[in-house]
Amino acid sequence: MNNPDNVAIAIQAVIKTLMNRVMDKVLNEDPFIKEKHHSQKPLYAALVPDEIFKGSHFERRFVTPFGHVWEKLAQVVAKEAHGECTIGHSITGNIREERLRRIQETLNKLEHNQKGQQKVSPDWQAELAYVNAGGGHPIPVTVVCDLFIRNTTTDQCYAFELKGLCQIATKLKSAKKKCSNYWQWNH
Repeated sequence: MNNPDNVAIAIQAVIKTLMNRVMDKVLNEDPFIKEKHHSQKPLYAALVPDEIFKGSHFERRFVTPFGHVWEKLAQVVAKEAHGECTIGHSITGNIREERLRRIQETLNKLEHNQKGQQKVSPDWQAELAYVNAGGGHPIPVTVVCDLFIRNTTTDQCYAFELKGLCQIATKLKSAKKKCSNYWQWNH
């Protein structure tokens, strides 16, 4: 573990694999065929040069698979640094009934402000204090995290949600709910 050369080699392997898949798809499996494009989208073909659509065709096949590469890159680095890393790992724990309700209430307030009221700003400490004040019967809850890392030397575990730059409110809400649930199991 913790060998920078191994990390660099692993990262290069992930990127090479991605690029080989992209190039195979663009050149062999699904190449841009001018005649097919003209028959499927005659108006576009008449208005926009083929080179633009050929570039778009390549760009789409390049960008789409890159979404999952970030998780894979994080995984190879985590494995080298900590020993174990799983993508899409399920974690199950018990959370008190009222705490679950308060988590959902807090998330809803952050997403939808009441008519005539000012939008609520996030305040993690205040939100946790409010949620932790809830009681009730324990309810089993499962969270699937993007990355779950276990350090094989210290046995310390980390759970991560990875989000892109273009954040979508529903994904952020889901991530915060997962983090809130995970926090409840450990405190």
